[in-house]
Amino acid sequence: MKRFERSLSLSGLFSGDNLRPTLILLWAPLVLTTWKYYGSKSFYLQHLASHVTIAGNAALTAELYAYASAFFLLGVLSLVAIKYVFKQSFRDYGLALGDWRFSLLALLVLVPVMVAVTYPSAKDPQFLAEYPLYKGAGASAAAFAWHAAACLFFYIGWEIFFRGFMQFGLRVKFGDWYAVLVQTALSCIVHIGKPDGEIYSSILGALVWGLVAFRSRSLLVPVLTHWVLGVSLDWYISFL
Repeated sequence: MKRFERSLSLSGLFSGDNLRPTLILLWAPLVLTTWKYYGSKSFYLQHLASHVTIAGNAALTAELYAYASAFFLLGVLSLVAIKYVFKQSFRDYGLALGDWRFSLLALLVLVPVMVAVTYPSAKDPQFLAEYPLYKGAGASAAAFAWHAAACLFFYIGWEIFFRGFMQFGLRVKFGDWYAVLVQTALSCIVHIGKPDGEIYSSILGALVWGLVAFRSRSLLVPVLTHWVLGVSLDWYISFL
């Protein structure tokens, strides 16, 4: 009984080296659930479209709402926690240039891979139904350029949360591999409801981006290559 009481001690959970990983692991399901329920395109269309639209275009506003909610809930709030709760440097969470030589090499290798692997998905009915998030993105080159710029904010928020806040935040307590695996598990779960191929490939993607983030000491490559992956798929669907 004493062993059971010690293992579930709240004082131990919120003290010393346990405090930061405890807060991260409690915050993660809370913020992800909030984002999935209230930060989605469908939530905007069901509850907000009749009240707020940009240029009278509900579909465009829904896209911007979804991307802005991800940027704020996943990205900005994580930065606030890092600075004001943990009182740490953003650099400690991958928001730095890091090893720029490795990052450049990784970009040269991964960007062509991301462009290539999305092409088959652009012919899949599941992906065609899901993407691009704003169906008007393919109306013109200018429309697509605005779409690509807007979705960059989504990927910035996503990478700050999963590969930055979670992964860098958990590494001291759990070690590098377990930090990578924890964010991989959660990022995969968040993909539930997406096309089958996307859910399974998200596991490999999270592992690769997690390892690259640690090796480069930066979120630069994960952000850019994740963005290229998404934009490439949307471009194929919109114009091919």
